Formats: sequence, structure tokens, C-alpha cells
Amino acid sequence: MKIAGHIVDVRNRRIFKGVLHIAGAKIQEIEEREDVPAQFIMPGFIDSHVHIESAMLVPSEFARLAVVHGTVAIVSDPHEIANVLGVEGVNYMIENGQKVNFKFFFGAPSCVPPTSFETAGAVIDAQDIKSLMARKEIKYLAEMMNWPGVLNDDPEVLEKINAAHDLGKPVDGHAPGLRAEQAESYIKHGISTDHECFTAEEARDKLKHQMKIAIREGSAAKNFDALVELFSDYPELLMFCSDDKHPDNLVEGHINQLVKRALAAGHGFYDVLHAACVLPIDHYGLEVGTLQVGEPADFVIYPNLSDWVPQATYINGIKVAQSGKTLIESQETPLVNQFNCRPIEKSQLEIEYIGKQIKVIEALDGQLITNALHFSPKVAAGKIVSDTERDLLKLVLVNRYHDAPPAISFIKNIQLKSGAIASSVGHDSHNIIAVGVHDEDIMQAINLIIEAKGGISAVDGAEEALLPLPVAGLMSDQDGYEVAAAYTKIDLLAKNMGSTLNSPFMTLSFMGLLVIPHLKLSDKGLFDGNLFSFTSIFED
Repeated sequence: MKIAGHIVDVRNRRIFKGVLHIAGAKIQEIEEREDVPAQFIMPGFIDSHVHIESAMLVPSEFARLAVVHGTVAIVSDPHEIANVLGVEGVNYMIENGQKVNFKFFFGAPSCVPPTSFETAGAVIDAQDIKSLMARKEIKYLAEMMNWPGVLNDDPEVLEKINAAHDLGKPVDGHAPGLRAEQAESYIKHGISTDHECFTAEEARDKLKHQMKIAIREGSAAKNFDALVELFSDYPELLMFCSDDKHPDNLVEGHINQLVKRALAAGHGFYDVLHAACVLPIDHYGLEVGTLQVGEPADFVIYPNLSDWVPQATYINGIKVAQSGKTLIESQETPLVNQFNCRPIEKSQLEIEYIGKQIKVIEALDGQLITNALHFSPKVAAGKIVSDTERDLLKLVLVNRYHDAPPAISFIKNIQLKSGAIASSVGHDSHNIIAVGVHDEDIMQAINLIIEAKGGISAVDGAEEALLPLPVAGLMSDQDGYEVAAAYTKIDLLAKNMGSTLNSPFMTLSFMGLLVIPHLKLSDKGLFDGNLFSFTSIFED
């Protein structure tokens, strides 16, 4: 096969007219020639850190949507399904991804369970990590969220890190807010990336020690605007990632959107493409081509270098997308799950008022961090209830792995004026998390998910909506575009109920993420991310 055009050679920082000679899955020859079509041939894009599960799609369906945007590979941490099913979940992701022509590169989840302060469905210990790291499909040790364990030389944490180092595989970081000496100590343990920086100053503290920074722009966490300036000083150490991306957003675009924005901000053409196409390959040792002779024939054809809308995407010399349409076929998807709780009752959602102020989680749109606020609660019949006037809503977390009393707190900035929303995608242990105005709606939203053994739901009186997620309570087994359309409808319902968040369900899913400060909710109670310990909902 021959494909001609203007070849964008990112590694050698030049564009030339030529013809790719492709045999099998590889580029056999690159012939420089003048008489070529007015199209541009470029290396494909790589998402350097993503949890596929957050798209609510199995890997094979994620691939069908991603290739349309010029993505040919992703570096994926199967941490979410691992917290539900353990090593079995990791195997499921690898096996499903192998069914399609797309390049999935998985990590070994380092923190399962993520903390000892919550209930997860599985444990992946140091011995499991060693076994996973020995597999060719596992390219790295996935994000080491237990930064206190790293800084305090926890033996189990160090054993996991060393398991990667012994095999020459990199270790991904997760160190939100670490600065100065703490950041330096974390990096000196051999941790080489971070995708959690939310200020340029924090990123610079890490970059000066040669840590690579993945600029994240997902459905909930949006750090691009804060970090894109780093291209001015550290272009060789930057990558792009989405981390968590809901299906409707994936239909709209992927890494191509970040490339377009970075170039529009005035940053160097080859610097930006190095971040999107090259550094992930070099850092993780990925078998992905960069338009060099002898490499895999992975590339994208663009009609111009301004819109960043691909004309066609090729992986291993095979066309996988054409003119906005995926050419990858849907695959049969077996169901795996762990969902063992029974429906809850309304009385379990009541919380007695004891005459004190309450601590309130403040959600921040576009961020995973939260603030801790204090308010006098609204009280009715001796019980603390949601207060829509001040936007103080009841937040509930229910253990999905066994029957247990719900954990209850309050949250600000969700902005619902009526109804409730709930999700079994609740990072990182994936218990059921819900927020709402009235206990009846909260109960029903939760019970819809329990009855379906996974999903996202919205309830507003008699109006109910459910998107089932039968694969581990995290992913659908249906066509990705249909899932995206169903998600769009339920997302719109949440916004019609009053939420002003860009992505209400994604933001909700992170309110149980204890490893991100400052105040979060575990199935065992309210959690102070600064002290890394439980705290009372009531002021001391």
C-alpha cells in the first residue's frame, strides 16, 4: 500500500512531500517526491493517562469513538475495575481491548484499595503487582496515589515501586498539591510522571526535578488553561491526557482538541506534537509508530493543519476511521460484576440535628479538589435536610459490596433545585454516591442503581431515568454512540433539575475520592484529606 502527501516528521521537526510504502503493519520505505496530494500525514495522537471505565464504555467501544479523532493509542490505568474485581478486572480490560485494532497499553493498578478508609471490592497486593508487571501487556506501575506511603517509606508501597523498577518499567505519579521538599522526595522514589497538577507553580516544582507532567483536560478535571504556559519552558517534559472522559465528550473530541488549543495559544508546532505523539512512546516504551521506516504504520491524514479534524486514521496499516465515521466494529462483551447490597429505606437517610454547625463539602466545577465549609444547617422535625436556597444538599454514599448503613454528609455547588442523581461510578472504590433535595428522590435514585446492579440515575418525583452499567457497575456493554446519546439525555435531566455543573455526574463521582483534598465522603464517613483521617460532620 502507498499513501502520499505532506509528511509531518515530528521526531526530526520537518514537513516534506513524500510517499509511505506500507507492507503488512509497518512502514517499509519513505520516498521523498514532489507530486503528492495536498494532504498532511501525521503520527497519531496518544492519551498519556486515562481510565477507560470513566467513559462508561468497555475498551473495544472506547476505541471505536477515539479513532475518529486521530487517537491511535492510550496509556490506561484499569484502576477503576480493579477496585471492583481485582486482577480479574485487569485481565478483562486487556482481553476486551485485544479484540479490536487499537493500541491499548495498560498499567498495573498500584492502589487497590486506594486507602484503608473505604470499602472496595478487591485487593491487589505487592505479589499481585509483581505478577502483573512481568506481563508484556503491562507497561508501567499505574498512578501511585498513596503519596503519604511513599514519603514515609511504607514497605508495601516501596515493594510495588521496586517491582516496576526491577523490570525497567516506569512508575506513574499522583501527587496533588505536593510542593517543594515533599515533591522532591516523592520524585526521588523513582516516580516519573504526574497528571494531578492544578497550578503551573506546582508543576514547576516537579518539572525542575525532571518529572514529566501530563496536562489534563477531562470531563471533570480541567487543568489545560492553568498548565499550557509550561510549553514555554519545559516542552520536552509535557504530555496530554484526559484522565476521565464521559462518553458524550469523547464523541465530541479527544487529544486533537488539546493540540488545537495549545497551537492557538501560540506554542510551538513541534513542541505540541511532541507532547501529543512522541513523548508517551518514548517514556512508556510503546509499540506505536511516528512515521519512521521500520515502525508500525500508525498515522492520521488531515486535509489541513488548522481544524484538526481527521480525514482518516490508520493503525498497523489498516484504516480504522474515515471522514468522522469509525470503521471498528462492535464486539461481543461478557458481563462481569460485583454488586451485593440490597435496596435502602428512606429512614436510613435521616440525620439527627444535635445543635451544632455542620461541615460541608464545596465542589469546584472543573476540579477534583474540594473545599471544606461550615454552615448552620436547615432543620425540619429535628432532622437536617437539604437547603436549596443556600445550595446545601444531602450527599449519600452507600456500600455496594455488602449491606451497611449509608454515610451522609452535605455538599455545596451541585445546585439541584429538585430531585436527585446517583451513580455507581464513585471513584475510587465505586460505591454508590447520590445527591439530592428530598430523601424520597435520593432513595429512589440509589435503589434504581441497586436493582440494575450498576448505572447512573436521575429522579425528579415521577420522572425517572437510568443508564445501566452492567460491566462491573462501571461500563455499558452497548454501542458507544448509543451510550453517549443516553448519557446526554440523563445529563440534560440533571441540568434541568437545576445543576449548573459542566458535568454533574462526573463531579459527583469524585466526591468520594479520598486521595484528593480537602473534604470527601467515604462509605465509612466524612473524610479530611488534609489530615488523612475521618472527621465528624458536626463542628467540634
